[in-house]
Amino acid sequence: MVLLLPDGEPESGRGPSAVSHAAALPLARSLARAGREDGLVAHVVRYRGRGWNGPDARLAADAAWAADEAVRRYGDVPVCLAGHGMGGRAALHAAGHGAVNSVVALAPWLPEDDVAVQPEPVKQLVGRQVLIVHGTNDARTDPELSYRLAERAKKTNRDTCRFEVHSDGHSLRQYQAEVQALAADFVLGALFSRAYARPVADALAAPPPLGLRMPLAAGFGRSLRR
Repeated sequence: MVLLLPDGEPESGRGPSAVSHAAALPLARSLARAGREDGLVAHVVRYRGRGWNGPDARLAADAAWAADEAVRRYGDVPVCLAGHGMGGRAALHAAGHGAVNSVVALAPWLPEDDVAVQPEPVKQLVGRQVLIVHGTNDARTDPELSYRLAERAKKTNRDTCRFEVHSDGHSLRQYQAEVQALAADFVLGALFSRAYARPVADALAAPPPLGLRMPLAAGFGRSLRR
């Protein structure tokens, strides 16, 4: 089971965004196609609202609820949380759920470092396979912040890797096919113990900074498998 977590907003009392929900559908369909023979099911989560809203962390709570629902409906199945933007942050936060074995965070929105507040947690990522993907030209979510989080996570969880999509922005639209192929390779490897493509295996095995600044090659998924 893979649960797709749409983007959101740092603060908002408005209802869920239909636009963000629709934006998550292409990846959901791509993953479902890639994992059809293995019985992979992909669902896009419908939040109660679109705001993270500080310590309420509402989107992370919704992600945990969705994981509970996956277990209730499908039984004891491993779950991958895959989110974009604020959904990426929700996926990382909710990774401690007992059913979750892997996380895909695409261009995750992360708060600026602040000595007055606790840093983003990473202990819940221990024992999970973690993939972070970020465009180097992202003007909405700072790619350097996702690198710093990945660096802290890697210290306690070696199964953490991060890919950089050079010249791409927040939507990762310029290299959408490559990003979808990378996500599919990672999800199928994490959920069904398939062999990872060589770049993914190398990124997981490499120490920082190499495994956390791995460039996503143009054409990934067409010419690179091992």
